[in-house]
Amino acid sequence: MKRFFSVIKNIFSIKELRSRLFNTFMILVIFRLGSFIVLPGINPNFLTRKIGGVFGILDNFLGGAFSNASILGIGIVPYISASIVMQLMTIMYPSFQRMNKEGQSGRNKINRITRFLTVFIALVQSFGYTMSDTVSGEGAMVINRFFFTISAMLILTSGTMFCLWLGDRITDIGIGNGVSMLIMVGIISSLPRAFVGEVVSKGTSGGIFLIFEFVILFFIIMGVIMFTQAVRKIPLQYAKQMSSQSSYGGERQYLPLKLNSSGVMPIIFAQTMVMLPGFIAGVWRNTNSLAAMIYRAFSDPTSWQYNIVFGLLIMLFTFFYTAITVNPNQIANDLKSNGGFIPGIKPGNPTAMFIDDILTKITFPGSLFLVLIAILPGLAKLFGISMGFSRFYGGTSLLIVVGVVLDTYQQIESYLLMHRYEGIMKSGKIIGRRKI
Repeated sequence: MKRFFSVIKNIFSIKELRSRLFNTFMILVIFRLGSFIVLPGINPNFLTRKIGGVFGILDNFLGGAFSNASILGIGIVPYISASIVMQLMTIMYPSFQRMNKEGQSGRNKINRITRFLTVFIALVQSFGYTMSDTVSGEGAMVINRFFFTISAMLILTSGTMFCLWLGDRITDIGIGNGVSMLIMVGIISSLPRAFVGEVVSKGTSGGIFLIFEFVILFFIIMGVIMFTQAVRKIPLQYAKQMSSQSSYGGERQYLPLKLNSSGVMPIIFAQTMVMLPGFIAGVWRNTNSLAAMIYRAFSDPTSWQYNIVFGLLIMLFTFFYTAITVNPNQIANDLKSNGGFIPGIKPGNPTAMFIDDILTKITFPGSLFLVLIAILPGLAKLFGISMGFSRFYGGTSLLIVVGVVLDTYQQIESYLLMHRYEGIMKSGKIIGRRKI
């Protein structure tokens, strides 16, 4: 405990770090306050707050802003969609690839295109939001629908760009990645209510089961951290080069290939796809018994049909997303141009094949572990844990929270080590940690 307080003291004794932490806190407070400001023309007492499916996932990311009909009702979701589109465009189209290789100027161009695309997607999604059951419930809309639709689209799109500006402010003058921070805070904001609801539902007689839940949750979080940090290190050797006054190169380094190179994207894509059968079958569920059965199966995250299809989609998207984000040929070419090689492997195409083989071998167990993380909330609900609290037992919520916390931890750790202070942890290392 003494060491803990010593680390806290060291953190706040660094002026720049202290200022960045304060800036981050204040920006996050502004973001959370915005999620409670209701759109003009909406009576919050008549809102339909019980939402599920993809809308329930979005509401979880946005900290309830979606169900509150807030001015930040769609948050930074359009920016995430635009970023995914631009990432795919960069991989598929040579013109975007060349732009990405132009250095900072090229990345600035891609960033500007992403912002314009964000505005377009925000307008489309905001229109869909005004048509959703959340704000279309009886008595919720108190002004003319046409006027409300136009004003809400403009306000929600402005809210998206405001959230994006807040995220940029966190990245520039705060700590951590701004956009990721906003998503994490939105997820964490629902934890107190979910925790209280779980405690109340169990009552005094369920105290032992409640303790057991927290013990299981602790080990799940530890497992997710290990999974997020796991890498396969490929040894690299750089040729020693001589100059007139000195020599450089020749040192041994490593190429880290992450066990989970695709992050949370396979789960997000799979969740969207697995909802389609239930959505389509729902149209005929009142007239067709087969459609009704499909609708029930794919609307229930605890059903075996839902989880099997969900798991297979996650594995498929894990391999797909890893293939488009990690390019063995590009890695091999970069190594060759910089005088690096893998000991025992010829440069060029043999190196690319070697890296691709290792990537395939580690992606398969990585995809299985990702499937396990994704279906854990459904299993938790099956064992009697409330819906709100079960979301923190896995899925995108837990992966995002763990990833953002680790990234923020690394940045704080680097500030401490830079100023010759002892790190946050006495033993154990995380990816990115450096000794000064």
